[in-house]
Amino acid sequence: MMPEITFVDFAGNETKVDVPNGTSLMQAAMENMVEGIEAECGGSGSCATCHCYLTTDWQGKIAEPDSSESDMLEMVSEPTDLSRLSCQVLVSDEHHGLQVHLPESQY
Repeated sequence: MMPEITFVDFAGNETKVDVPNGTSLMQAAMENMVEGIEAECGGSGSCATCHCYLTTDWQGKIAEPDSSESDMLEMVSEPTDLSRLSCQVLVSDEHHGLQVHLPESQY
């Protein structure tokens, strides 16, 4: 069984997807036609158009952003302590049930 990830758009609409281990949240969103992730750089972590928010209950369960990701997060619209680049978060079994909230805009 693959981990189930729920993407929640800005309006509150949910899309649940089963995601293979090792797949980034960005890849999962793109492969399942989840709107709200632009991913202009294709996952190289250089554009910040795959910005998302994780919920507080997942803090400490997902590796912290490295310095490159932290630098890119400074450029997103409306960053918070829960902001992540979805291309930098790889799914594993322990992420089953993760909710990924999408911003109103990537710009």
